[in-house]
Amino acid sequence: MLARRKKRKKKKKLTWQDIVMIILVVVLALLLIFSRGFRAARRVNIDPQHDEQKLTAVTADNHPAAGFYHQDYVTAVNSTPDPQAASIAAEPGKNGVQAFNRQGSGSLPLNEDLDMEGNSMQPEDISKEMLLGRVNPASETEGFSLIESRYARRDGMYLRSEALDAFVKMYDAAEKDGIQLMVLSATRTFDHQRRIWENKWNGERMLHGNIRATDIRNPAERSREILRFSAMPGTSRHHWGTDVDLNSLQNSYFEQGQGKRVYQWLADNAAAYGFCQPYTAHGERRDGGYEEEKWHWSYKPIAVQFYHTFAEKISYEDIIGFDGAETARELQVIENYVLDVNRDCF
Repeated sequence: MLARRKKRKKKKKLTWQDIVMIILVVVLALLLIFSRGFRAARRVNIDPQHDEQKLTAVTADNHPAAGFYHQDYVTAVNSTPDPQAASIAAEPGKNGVQAFNRQGSGSLPLNEDLDMEGNSMQPEDISKEMLLGRVNPASETEGFSLIESRYARRDGMYLRSEALDAFVKMYDAAEKDGIQLMVLSATRTFDHQRRIWENKWNGERMLHGNIRATDIRNPAERSREILRFSAMPGTSRHHWGTDVDLNSLQNSYFEQGQGKRVYQWLADNAAAYGFCQPYTAHGERRDGGYEEEKWHWSYKPIAVQFYHTFAEKISYEDIIGFDGAETARELQVIENYVLDVNRDCF
């Protein structure tokens, strides 16, 4: 009997080689599971407005502006301009932006001389290439400045120098009021916007409502669905170097808690620094176009020049070079999207 028990114990005993093998199998299995989960997460479009490669939550442990959402703009983000109407575009209006007299709660002095006369960018300086995003913001000759890392979610983003100077003043004033602003997206090129658009057009990125554009057979209807939250390449305000996305790419963030306080501060004070919200809710201040974007703010003194110059210089023959471009004219993208913005922004 004793001999049998000893024999059984020997059968159950694991050698160190067996233990190492089991550990390796477990580790490989876990790596496989995490790898698949990571790839799947990259393919899910959590945020409907701006497409990017990854959406992650920022916490107090890894960012001072805790609680907002940001997306990894390695592949592409998109945001766009909205159209008002051909009649508005045809009347550029006063060559100046009124001074803003409202004093914000921040302690920094506000710029009360935000008018076009002092701007470095005039309509005659704006080329088609600038309007369509076919420029390199990293080039020293284009009038852009690199956004310092303290103001931005990631390195390598640019704004036109004047717009960046104004944003820094606004950032400092907000900070004195206990409000943290953070740039998630700034200038985007035509190629950047094309990646966003074509990833959706070809069904590689999910659309709002978890549908694929490839399920929509009619090309115009496919474009219309994408245009709810994404601009066609060549038509995004982010091409101009005047617009930024701040703190979160979800409207829900700005409707409660700290996000609501951020939005209220911007609504009360951004105009004093030259910024306006192009994509407000559909209604009295704009007729249609893209969906509301509470995170998207535009430096008006320069953007208004681009807005009117776009209406004068860009035609549907210029909106080319990407999948689905042939639908731009049918959908009247210039009139119904590029020019349909909050009236405070033009």
